[in-house]
Amino acid sequence: MVGEVVEEFGRIDVLVNNAGIENERPFLEMALEDWEKVLSVNLTGAFLMCREALKVMTGNGGGTVINVSSVHERIPWPNFAHYAATKGGLKMLTETLALEFAKRGVRVNAVAPGAIATPINKEKLNDPAKRAEVEKLVPWGRWGEPEEVAACVAFLASDEASYVTGATLFVDGGMALYPGFEGGGG
Repeated sequence: MVGEVVEEFGRIDVLVNNAGIENERPFLEMALEDWEKVLSVNLTGAFLMCREALKVMTGNGGGTVINVSSVHERIPWPNFAHYAATKGGLKMLTETLALEFAKRGVRVNAVAPGAIATPINKEKLNDPAKRAEVEKLVPWGRWGEPEEVAACVAFLASDEASYVTGATLFVDGGMALYPGFEGGGG
């Protein structure tokens, strides 16, 4: 893919790693195939794309990498250990590459969406009880829209973010802020 982009455009300025899958599996019932499939798409895919795009970016004076992570890089998620592990790994990949490639003119950041109204959440969105259950976890009280995530990606890809690297921008309506503590308890 990287070769085709370079052949067509001569360079790569921005890479957005947005491939991701999930499948619910209790940990003790998780088959190795389930684990490996999620890791392959979510983490190995990002590694491979970063490796190949960074070769081109560093040869052309720089660029920007944006990894789409998840609130689950921070929030544990029972029955989705493989998914959360990949998003935690993507966080560290982002930070490590940001440090390694800063002097070569490449910024590396992540966007961590929360509950976003996308096809991966279709089942929850179509079930009023499940939808409301998720909304209770979001201080903003609603699901996010794909356009809201895209706006953050566009910002990180722009020159307006020229001094931002190694950061994760949470686009989650406050979901990663531990909303159970909003009343001051704890």
